[in-house]
Amino acid sequence: MSTPRKPRGPYRKGLERRKQILRAALEVYSEQGERGSSLKEIADRVGMSQAGVLHYFDSREDLLLAVLAERDALDTEAVVDVMSPGEAVARTVGHNARQPGLVDLFVNLSAAASDPEHPAHAFFKRRYTELSAQIQNGLDHGKQEQRIREDVDSELMARLLLAVSDGIQLQWLLDPSVDMTVLVEAFNRMCGPHVGESADGTPIGEND
Repeated sequence: MSTPRKPRGPYRKGLERRKQILRAALEVYSEQGERGSSLKEIADRVGMSQAGVLHYFDSREDLLLAVLAERDALDTEAVVDVMSPGEAVARTVGHNARQPGLVDLFVNLSAAASDPEHPAHAFFKRRYTELSAQIQNGLDHGKQEQRIREDVDSELMARLLLAVSDGIQLQWLLDPSVDMTVLVEAFNRMCGPHVGESADGTPIGEND
């Protein structure tokens, strides 16, 4: 069985350069958010011209979406050991609280993407579809282990968890005293069986 070949030559150098730009962009947007950041600062950090940076991306919007996609990939990697989707989201929002600029970028770009003509529209539509499906699968698994209540549809809970996560981030930008992790954990408790009940809502001991 043959093993995939690693990229070589100019193509490999191009991939490495693109990753370098993404790392610099992540740092800049993490520190300053969308409105306080500039393409020039990103270019300066990697020792390139602004035109050189955009050579690796179709546009500034394409760079912004690549930054958010990279953030999502890093967040997913950071919670790979977590079994519960709710716990994964709680850990992620806690991590995001240390990167206010990226939260600002996400909130502003996702709001603008509600316009079907916006360059980010397809990205966010796909993102929510895929995340919802992943969370739903995790919740279904939790139901099988009786860790998640069974009287609420998993797809509804998945969509609600994403809505809670995104809404809390907006509230936190407006008021940094909001504890995003505590609020997500409160939602997670509502998704679990109530005290004295099994996962299907039957009072414990009723059918004994």
